[in-house]
Amino acid sequence: MSQDRANITPIERKLEGNAAYEEALDELLDTAAQTVKIFDRQLTAAFNTPRRFEAMRRLLLANRNHRIQIVLHETTNLVRDCPRLIILLRQFTHGITIRQTIPTARNVYDPFAIADAGGHIHRFHYNNIRGLALYGDTAATHALLQRFAALHEASSPASLGIQAARL
Repeated sequence: MSQDRANITPIERKLEGNAAYEEALDELLDTAAQTVKIFDRQLTAAFNTPRRFEAMRRLLLANRNHRIQIVLHETTNLVRDCPRLIILLRQFTHGITIRQTIPTARNVYDPFAIADAGGHIHRFHYNNIRGLALYGDTAATHALLQRFAALHEASSPASLGIQAARL
């Protein structure tokens, strides 16, 4: 994180509805400089949009050390609903990981995404349309980074069967 980002006044925006959450996630991906961490119940077809594909691709092409880490409760829809994400997974095996939580960790219900420890979006429950986008509050983002680390620890590589999938 740059010194300028560390000194900014926190910016908070309420998110009302799935479209607002998806737009905030696209904005978060656009602002990411090195790392994106995403936790959700399952990914939506929004991960198959050209905008999201290009934002993730740009991040991964910018530097070999850039990473996108995704932890999900359910991964069964990815090959069917997110073929562009699968393309990224195949092209950037070093830079993108998708993991699935073990059954004992599936009691976490609040999706979130973090970019570079400097900003995040957070939905209060995956069935709830309300959420929050927050930039510049490193303490709040750090708390979500710790939660992501715990979820990552309580997950295993997703078995997507992409070798047999035809895109």
